[in-house]
Amino acid sequence: MGRPKAGRITLMALFSLLLAAAATAQSVDSSGPLPSFGSVATPRPINPAANTTNPSARATQTLNPYLGSTPDDKVVDGEIRLSLSDAVSRGLRFNLGLIDSEQADAGVRAAREHAFSELLPQISARAQQSYQQLSYRELNIKLPVQAGFQLPPTSGNFGYSEAQITAQSPVVNLSLRDKYKQQKALEASSLLSTKDARDVVVYAVGAAYFQVVASQARLDTTKAALASAQELNAQVEDQYKSEVSPEIDSLRAKVELSTAEQRVVDATNDLEKDKLTLDRVTGVPLQQLWAPSSDYGYVPLLDLKSEESHASETRYDIASMKQAVTAAELGVKAARAERLPEVSLVAGYGGGGVNPANYNQVYGVQGTVSVPIFTSGRIRSDVHAADAALVQRRAEYRDLAGRVDYDVRVARLDAQASESAVKVAAGNRTLAEKALTQSEDRYKNGVTNYLEVLQAQEAMVAANENYIASLFSFNVAKIALARALGSSESRLTTFFSER
Repeated sequence: MGRPKAGRITLMALFSLLLAAAATAQSVDSSGPLPSFGSVATPRPINPAANTTNPSARATQTLNPYLGSTPDDKVVDGEIRLSLSDAVSRGLRFNLGLIDSEQADAGVRAAREHAFSELLPQISARAQQSYQQLSYRELNIKLPVQAGFQLPPTSGNFGYSEAQITAQSPVVNLSLRDKYKQQKALEASSLLSTKDARDVVVYAVGAAYFQVVASQARLDTTKAALASAQELNAQVEDQYKSEVSPEIDSLRAKVELSTAEQRVVDATNDLEKDKLTLDRVTGVPLQQLWAPSSDYGYVPLLDLKSEESHASETRYDIASMKQAVTAAELGVKAARAERLPEVSLVAGYGGGGVNPANYNQVYGVQGTVSVPIFTSGRIRSDVHAADAALVQRRAEYRDLAGRVDYDVRVARLDAQASESAVKVAAGNRTLAEKALTQSEDRYKNGVTNYLEVLQAQEAMVAANENYIASLFSFNVAKIALARALGSSESRLTTFFSER
């Protein structure tokens, strides 16, 4: 018999929606008849970044830099143990999405520095050496007739040199001042967005890590099922040779043994691929051998109602959007300030003459007041564009505030449903184990045939698979809740414990 198909999600489908197990930890396939101790439908974990207006979270809906990393080239001999905190720490160092976000910060910081430089004096030094010959005729320079003689056609060769230090500075320019304040607000928004990107990395790494944990548990259960199938196959074969059991029982036992062997092959293959996926997210070298340091079993869901009510104060994305609104408001002020007079100052000091050793002192000071009178609608268009950007930022902020509340509520509901599924799946697994033990005893005592044992084995496989899927769903739901509450990195030790 083929195994009931457990809904093992591929991490590529998982991450194409959010890197983070927002696809499903599906339960046993319900298309065929289920054993008595079969499966319990596993709820789908929340995806708090889906459809959000936050750029760093929205980036995770499709293939994006959060799926990649800059791998650490150092490979350690032998197999290492990798805990959830170790994986997250590596992800925060090597994940490409976070690196891109940090470099975006550098770009915004450079824009702020540029805006600040425009408020400061610009000082430059200039030196020149000139050689000239002027044409008096070209310049229409001539002596009056009364002079009695005429000027030559040209002045002859002459030269001079000069060296000056020049400074120019805006004295009063409210538009430049507001643009600088706008860039400061954008820089603050970018820094907060990078902190939110860290939460996205934690979410992505956590989901990928728990997929590895689930695949490891699946491999362990398939190996245990294989050992049981080998033992039963040997027992049935002996009974068949002793003419105690019919040949059909021997054939069924061999088929079950082959199926168990194939399950081990499939589970091993899935585990190795899931490890490679986590390697790409965290920057672990693909050649590095490693295994999860813990099975991260069931840990009850904490009561976080007090924190849930203040999630808007702990989410970095909403704080980032608030700064973006402030920047848009300053952008409107800067655009309107273009209508105001501007005062600037230019000054220069130096020396000049034919011989640098005998320079004469030269200097100049110039103050300018510029008042825009007619700009052909340029200022008006700038104001309209800034107003439109402000309306958009405010709308996005209000939407994100509602999204935060939605994320927390849905994450809590999914976590509660997943926890219930884990408890039911654990109970069903215990019952399936008892049923298998009783079926084996009945078969050994000749009370029943091998078909009952076979059905009990399949029920045990289904129960184990559903418990693994339910526990995976619960762990990812808790990661989603941590993401919804914000500052998920600091919540890992509270939500999960190693065993």
